[in-house]
Amino acid sequence: MSSITVAKVLNNNVIIAEHPQYAEVVVIGKGIGFNRKMRDRIELSSVEKMFILRSQEEQEQYKQLVPQIDEKLIEVVQEIIIHIMQHSREPLNEHIHIALTDHISFAIRRNEQNIPIHNPFLYETKEIYPEEYAMAEYAIGRINEVMHVSMPSDEIGFVALHIVSALSNRHITEVKQHSVLIGDLVTLVENSLDYRIPRDSLDYSRMVTHLRFVLERLRRGETVREISSLDGLMKREYPEMYTLAWKLTKVMEQRVRIPVYAAEVSYLTVHLQRLAQKKEDEAEMEENNS
Repeated sequence: MSSITVAKVLNNNVIIAEHPQYAEVVVIGKGIGFNRKMRDRIELSSVEKMFILRSQEEQEQYKQLVPQIDEKLIEVVQEIIIHIMQHSREPLNEHIHIALTDHISFAIRRNEQNIPIHNPFLYETKEIYPEEYAMAEYAIGRINEVMHVSMPSDEIGFVALHIVSALSNRHITEVKQHSVLIGDLVTLVENSLDYRIPRDSLDYSRMVTHLRFVLERLRRGETVREISSLDGLMKREYPEMYTLAWKLTKVMEQRVRIPVYAAEVSYLTVHLQRLAQKKEDEAEMEENNS
């Protein structure tokens, strides 16, 4: 049996299907859902440049993400991922479909709202990961062209880190140690906010991805040459989340025995503020429905 069966069409580029080997899967491919109906069969051999999300957790997160994302963006991200695969020697972690799509979508919204996020790691990223940086340059170039936006060069560094994360193949012991630490940091956030982050949610994915990047920078000994002017703004606007961000960085310092640069606190504060806002929005919604 070399075909999949359409279970649901999410949009022109994404479907949910029954796979002979992996049961229910999310299938991503240019035009894969166009004119498809439930129970349609698609020959696997006839579908070029198709991605199948096998992990249940990745599937759930991607299903949540799709309704929020412009179809053109989903299409161009797949083109970018194909480009990465063609220019790299390591297999890609399938989480890149979620992480890269979500990051670029959020970056476009920030750009439209004139909220610049400076990247203090840009030069280090270019120096340490030249191949991934070149792929990220291609990615931002295509995003600007297809989505008719003008993303700043800072975004190249952020996208490069997503590519590094998807391509990195680290020793299981180190991965486990970092996983335990990240779990403890998430618990600290949840206890401080009195809010449990759903494990299959985008909020959880964003938080874990950011913490993983911080630890990756520490592991590689990357330094931050400047402290972003964002620091003062975060301290003034979101003092509670800024304080919580400091607590998290202190826990990291104690556990990995490496100093965490102050600039990390500002970026962590941005993520924490998003979570705090989500909690407030949910509480308000419950109050309105009661």
